Amino acid sequence: MTSPLQPRECKLNRKEKESYGFCLRIEKYKTGHLIRNVEKGSPAEKAGLKDGDRILRVDGIFVDKKDHEKVADLVKKSVDSVVFLVLDDKAYENAQKKKVCLEELGQQLAIQQQAEHPSIVTNGEPVPVTQPRLCYLVKERNSYGFSLKTTAGQKGLFIIDLSPQGPAAIAGVQPNDRLIEINGENVENDTHEEVVEKVRRSGNRVVFLLSNKETDEYYTRQNMQLRREMASLKLLPHKPRRLQLAKGKNGYGFYLRMEQNGKGHLIKDIDSGSPAAEVGLKDNDILVAVNGEPVEALDHETVVEKIRKSGEKTTLLVVDEESDTMYKMAKISPCLYYHTTPVQSPHQAEVPTCHMEEENHKPRLCNLIKGLSGFGFRLNAVKDLSVPFIKEVQKDGPAETAGLQVDDILIEVNGVNMENEDYENVVARIHESGNKLKLLVCEDEAYQYFKSHNMPITASMADPPNDGSNDPPPYTEIQAPEPDRPLPKPRERANSSSSSLSVTSEDDDTKF
Repeated sequence: MTSPLQPRECKLNRKEKESYGFCLRIEKYKTGHLIRNVEKGSPAEKAGLKDGDRILRVDGIFVDKKDHEKVADLVKKSVDSVVFLVLDDKAYENAQKKKVCLEELGQQLAIQQQAEHPSIVTNGEPVPVTQPRLCYLVKERNSYGFSLKTTAGQKGLFIIDLSPQGPAAIAGVQPNDRLIEINGENVENDTHEEVVEKVRRSGNRVVFLLSNKETDEYYTRQNMQLRREMASLKLLPHKPRRLQLAKGKNGYGFYLRMEQNGKGHLIKDIDSGSPAAEVGLKDNDILVAVNGEPVEALDHETVVEKIRKSGEKTTLLVVDEESDTMYKMAKISPCLYYHTTPVQSPHQAEVPTCHMEEENHKPRLCNLIKGLSGFGFRLNAVKDLSVPFIKEVQKDGPAETAGLQVDDILIEVNGVNMENEDYENVVARIHESGNKLKLLVCEDEAYQYFKSHNMPITASMADPPNDGSNDPPPYTEIQAPEPDRPLPKPRERANSSSSSLSVTSEDDDTKF
């Protein structure tokens, strides 16, 4: 059954010095980035934009949670054309009520559309003719077994002269495939020599994103931008493993270790006969998701807590070292396999698809008015953590009254982002605030969630405080591109305050 939440792709094309012909707004009692004042006969109207539409993506970039200014800037930088993924007003409001994952909505729709079309069989694997492909080539006898050519009037380079049973053919490359990316980097506008050099620098392994004539025609008809996230992963030789563990009397029977070598969360020391051993968990497997939530960007303690909160069973997505290398080379997440891969467990139990967590994570705005003994909270910092956090909150003090909580992570002070500021500069900026202080904070779990999804944390994501202190909503008319303007630098601090810093261990190791 087709989802009623049907996003639309709208491609706007404009001539030199022409406006796109719409306004982009955020409004006080509405969520999302709204399309308003669509001009008659404008590129916006011709592309199908309507009043009240919400922009989900700009040229493939998910923007629903981004600042208004950043979204407007993305549009302004699109000189001749821009591709929007939008939802109409009613569908967007329904999605918000049902807590639908908007980031995945466009991807799921594309998968549904592609499934309705015939497939081609490449190296024994069926792949829809309308779907681009990711192929992993491993060099043999100092060759990948293909040649490249350019075609006048056509974009990109094309694969020709495939060696039968050569590395390229075995990987699923087909004659006349168009080369779009090499190792996650777009090469459509590169010269023949530049592409050859990038392949050479890749060494003995390379990942290609490929399209063909049918795929290009389909995306052109649908007015859609061809993106890596829409590619078939069926031809990639190394798959993640999705394992469901039921806790035994001695736990799950493995250690989780976070090592300072960039590899991530490693599975170690699996007990013989344990639940972990029974489902096929292996030493040095790398954990990438817990119960459908990506954990690669989370710290050790947060991942441990997520597994413990699972109760008597948990579902892990893991990759071995070779698979991890391949996915990182392609710049894709193994979580994409959650859409197609069955659970590997003795009982073949179902688990959720990979999705954004259903909890409505939000930062909070806290407006403090200084009392007789100050603002009523203490700030602390930990070594290797880029942001300070709230250590103590005085009972019935200004901080508690404003909603500040112990362990809240501090994001902004008076509208200025503090995530990359030195601790002393943060303290100085608070001291400079006088008798009023506006803090943007979020709980640790929400902070790790936003970072794992590469989402910037901004005041626009927070619910408005109930004190009437909100500024008027931003309003941007999208016109011809403007020159980039540097952001103002933070003010130098007037005085300093110091605090002892806690120290974390180099390696974290936890038994389950």
